[in-house]
Amino acid sequence: MPTPIVNSATTVWKGDLPTGSGTVNLDTSGAGSFQANWKARSEESGSSTTPEELIAAAYATCFSMQFSHELSENGTAPTQLQTNAKVTFAVGSGITKIDLAVEGQVDGLSEDDFRRIAESAKKNCPVSQALASVPEINLDAKLA
Repeated sequence: MPTPIVNSATTVWKGDLPTGSGTVNLDTSGAGSFQANWKARSEESGSSTTPEELIAAAYATCFSMQFSHELSENGTAPTQLQTNAKVTFAVGSGITKIDLAVEGQVDGLSEDDFRRIAESAKKNCPVSQALASVPEINLDAKLA
């Protein structure tokens, strides 16, 4: 059995929730350091990252990897997959919805088979499984 891989990120938060702020560091890859604050999460995304944006990035990546794998197992490896994940956060309720949209270039595959394999990838993606408590996860899958 392969050795489990452990990845790490660290956040340093200063101050209280409404007026404080933090820095998120991607420790394992060293790919970056990102600012975070409550206002960006609860009022206006865009000024800094949020946990939901990081979840969206993780989900879009994991789903694309799983979908690519399942397409390859089907004998129809993709030329390209472009996946977008939108994670909806509501104050007081938490993460209420995730919308996944994937557009793919896959030769020799029908639209119906593309959608069927995309649904399987959504079910089997480890991040999907980790997010199983989210009330609504939608998938829009189409061939380019």
